[in-house]
Amino acid sequence: MPTGVAIRDVREQLFDAAERVLLRDGRNALTSRAVTTEAGCAKGVLHRHFADFDAFLTDFVLDRIGRIDARTGALRGSAGTGTVADNLTAALTALFESAAVAIVGLITARDELRARLRRDLPAGVPVLTEAAELVAAYLVEERDLGRITADADVDTLAAMLIGTAHLLFADRFGTPPEAEGVRRIVTTVLVGVGPRP
Repeated sequence: MPTGVAIRDVREQLFDAAERVLLRDGRNALTSRAVTTEAGCAKGVLHRHFADFDAFLTDFVLDRIGRIDARTGALRGSAGTGTVADNLTAALTALFESAAVAIVGLITARDELRARLRRDLPAGVPVLTEAAELVAAYLVEERDLGRITADADVDTLAAMLIGTAHLLFADRFGTPPEAEGVRRIVTTVLVGVGPRP
C-alpha cells in the first residue's frame, strides 16, 4: 500500500487478516509479514499500531474472545426456551466453528503470548475458560428455572462440555462434527441432571 494512504479500521483489518492466515495456514505461518501481506498493507503498519508482534497477537486474541462471547452470548438469552440440550448444542457448535480451536493452538504454542494473556484473563486456557464460564452461567439460569436439578454442579458440567466439545472439533483440517455428534456429547454429560418429577 502506498505511503500516505489512510487505512480505515487498521486494527480490525489486521485482526481479520491474522484470522484468515491462522485458519488457512496454521499457527506456524502466522508472522507479521504474513498478516500484513494478507491485509494488503506495508509491514510497518502493524508496528506503528503495536509495540511488537506478541502485543499484536495479544490484542488479536482478546478481540476474538470478545467475538466468541458475542457469538455464544445468545446462550444465556435462551434459558427457559427450547431444550437445554439443543441450546447447548447450538452454542458449542457456534463456539468451535469459529476460530476458537486455532486460537487455543496459537496460545499453547507461544509462551510470550500466553504470559501476556495471563495479565488480562483468569487462570486456565484463554477462550476455553471464558466459554466454560459462559456455559456455567447459562446452566445456573436453567437450574434456577428448574430445568436441571437443584444440586447440579454447573462448573463441572461446563468444564466437561467445553473440554469434550473441544476434543471433538480439535482436528481443524478434518470434517467438522455433525450437530447430532455434538448433541450426543451434550446429552451424555447432562445425564442425571434433568429435572426430577
